[in-house]
Amino acid sequence: MLNKLYETLGGAGSVPVIIISIALMLIVGFLFTRITKLLRLPNVTAYILAGIVIGPFCLDLIPSAVIEGTDFISDIALAFIAFGVGEFFKFSTLKKNGGKVVVITLFEALTASVVVFILTFFILRLGFAFSLVLAALASATAPASTMMTIRQTKAKGDFVNTLLSVVALDDVVSLIAFSVAISVALASMDGNLSAGDILLPIAYNIVLVGVGIVFGFLLKLLMRKRSTDNRLIVSVALIFAICGIGAALNVSPLLGCMAMGTVYVNVSNDEKLFKQLNYFSPPILLLFFVRSGLSFRLDVLFDFGTGLGGIPLLVIGIAYFVVRIAGKYLGAFVGCLTVKKQPKVRNYLGMALVPQAGVSIGLAALGARLLGGDAGSMLQTVILSSSILYELIGPACAKLSLYLSGSYGPKSEQAEVGADDVSLPEPNEVETLEARLLQIQSEIEKKAYARSEEEEAFMDAVAAADAYPYETDEDTISGYMKRKFKNRR
Repeated sequence: MLNKLYETLGGAGSVPVIIISIALMLIVGFLFTRITKLLRLPNVTAYILAGIVIGPFCLDLIPSAVIEGTDFISDIALAFIAFGVGEFFKFSTLKKNGGKVVVITLFEALTASVVVFILTFFILRLGFAFSLVLAALASATAPASTMMTIRQTKAKGDFVNTLLSVVALDDVVSLIAFSVAISVALASMDGNLSAGDILLPIAYNIVLVGVGIVFGFLLKLLMRKRSTDNRLIVSVALIFAICGIGAALNVSPLLGCMAMGTVYVNVSNDEKLFKQLNYFSPPILLLFFVRSGLSFRLDVLFDFGTGLGGIPLLVIGIAYFVVRIAGKYLGAFVGCLTVKKQPKVRNYLGMALVPQAGVSIGLAALGARLLGGDAGSMLQTVILSSSILYELIGPACAKLSLYLSGSYGPKSEQAEVGADDVSLPEPNEVETLEARLLQIQSEIEKKAYARSEEEEAFMDAVAAADAYPYETDEDTISGYMKRKFKNRR
């Protein structure tokens, strides 16, 4: 039915076909989140499944010309993701946590990459370029499932603090590893691998990092006294500019965008811009993940007559799935052992690093385009299929690790502190009444103003834009109202 409609619209030009296809991708992606929400699965899983269902190997609702013509979405989505990763690379936070978290992150990320490379290149005898890029992708971890589990269980303690720091830095390591790996892989595919072939792409990446650093300072200058609309316009324009420069140099824009985000958050300490972009970018990310599902090679995955090096792709995918988990656990264990973390952190941290989506899927799409051919499409298929499995078992593994580490439950650190503290006096009637009134007020405020962090940041910026254009919050109307409310209390 839709194919006939596309044929009819095609006579009037390609624009109606593209617009309807994008609308269909957005609608189906949203509808699938209603299903995965009931199963407590992340939205990324819903988007990928939606793309598979409406893709060429199931319902075939999206024309192949639209799928091929929307390649640029992966670059834009990756640019937003990489810029957001820069928020977690605050020098003050790194200095506060010390070098222990950096050591643990390097061990768990690079160990996973090493064991996957050994599996694919030395054991399965797959191509060097394919093995190298797949190994680099193995280092990435998706923090969404872990963060969701921590919020649900209200877990606290040293284990949670270490876990949050590791998953924040993990994407930084994976972006750098992928940028180096794809440069070496592309150089090796020419057949004449030389030092110049490796050093030139690395030099281009260094140039792009320099551009990102300059753009980070420029963004700080351009953000001063800007309204919400202009803040979004300027930041998106600079992100797109880095994408264009990266495309011109034929390198990934990831490191440049990450450098821009890192410089901006360190020189401005403005975390609201990242939340405003998070509030703005969901439709772009939805289209990107649905399109990734459209590119999923379901026929090749279950076709035992094809594969790389004569090995079926399903076997490669299962082997990658298992070995990466082992590498993550081993790397986290050795890293914690090296920095002398307590056994509860050392023994269970690797279990919480299982999920893989988001950054890895974006990098896989970029790697598939750069590698091209069967190797590229199979790389993306392996990452997509394994990411779905990781997202299915990830929350359970994270919850189990939090429980076994004593971060929540009857043996948690909070419970132990509460059990030892028996000398606290009982509150009198007045104190009990005051506590109850504060609780009721808090519940009323939550029901009346229940917003996400992104929406809160967006609405705060709108209020600031409508107020007088002064530099500090104390000089604005909202600052005056805050002081007045504080004095009344």
